[in-house]
Amino acid sequence: MIGAGVGAALPFGGGVYPVVSTPFDADDELDAESLAGEVGWLVGCGVDGVVLAMVSELLRLDESERRRAARVLCQAAAGRVAVVVGVGAETTRAAVGFAIDAQLAGASAVMAAPPVSVAVPDPELLAHYRAIIESVEVPVVVQDASGYVGRPLPISLYRDLLDEFGPHRVQFKPEASPIGPRLSALHEATGGQARVFEGTGGLALVDSHRRGIVGSMPGPEVAWAVVELWHALESGDAVRADGLHWPLCALLSLQTSLDSFVAVEKHLLVRQGVLPSARRRRPHGPELDPQTVAEVDRLFELVVDRSGHQR
Repeated sequence: MIGAGVGAALPFGGGVYPVVSTPFDADDELDAESLAGEVGWLVGCGVDGVVLAMVSELLRLDESERRRAARVLCQAAAGRVAVVVGVGAETTRAAVGFAIDAQLAGASAVMAAPPVSVAVPDPELLAHYRAIIESVEVPVVVQDASGYVGRPLPISLYRDLLDEFGPHRVQFKPEASPIGPRLSALHEATGGQARVFEGTGGLALVDSHRRGIVGSMPGPEVAWAVVELWHALESGDAVRADGLHWPLCALLSLQTSLDSFVAVEKHLLVRQGVLPSARRRRPHGPELDPQTVAEVDRLFELVVDRSGHQR
C-alpha cells in the first residue's frame, strides 16, 4: 500500500456527490478551466462532494486526460468539498494505476466499475476489487454499473469485501434494477453495515433513502434540487420531499441511456451558464431533437418552480 495522498483532501462522507460533466473546447480538447468552474458552481449549490465517473464521459478520455481531469477536480475542490475519482478500467493493473494516481492527486475516495468488455467470473472480480482496495488508503466505492456491464454484481461480492475491509474502506453504489429490493437485500446480507450511495441519478432517491442509503451520486445539472431534496429527506419533511421529487423524476425519465444523460446534462448546464458548450466527444448518440429540448426545458422550469431555486 502506498502512502496517503497529497493535498487538502476532505473526508469522504455521506450526502450529495454529483458526477461532473466533462467540457470540451472547440478543438475537442479537455476544457480544464470550464471543468474547474463547474466544480465551483457545484460547491455553490451546497453539494458534499464531486465525482469523476462514467457519465463524465470517462470512456471517451485517454489515460492522460483522465489523470488531468482528476487533478483539476482535486485542485478546484481542495478544502471545500470531497472528491471521488472513477478508476474503472479493463485490467486490474490499469485500475490500480488510476487509483494510486487519484490518491496522490488528493482524491478523498475512488470509485471502481467492473470491466465492461468481458463477463468476469466472480472470483476474478473479487480479486480485482481486492487489488484496488489494497493499493490505496482512501475509501473505494464499488460501482455496480450493470447498465454498461450487462449483469449486476452479486450481493455476495459486496458482503465478502465488507467482511474483509470494513464499512469505511469499501462502500457501494449498486445500480441494478429493481434497485429498491437490491438495496434491502444488501443491507440484510451485511447486517446493516454497508454504506451505500443511490445510483439512479436521483430517480429512486426517496425510496432509497427509506432503505438506508448514506448519499446520492446524481448528475450535476440540477444539483441544487437534489441537495434540497436530500435535506428534506434527512429532516423527515416527507411533504417537501415528495413535492420536489415528482418533477425531478419526470425530468430524469427522459435520460434513458449513458449518452442521453450526458446530452441532457450538458444542455441544462449550458442553459444555466455553467458550461460554454454542450459538445460531446464523437462518436456519440443522436443530438437532442427540438421536441425533446422543449420537454427538457419545460420540466426544468417545473423543478425550478417547485424548489424555489434562485438563478
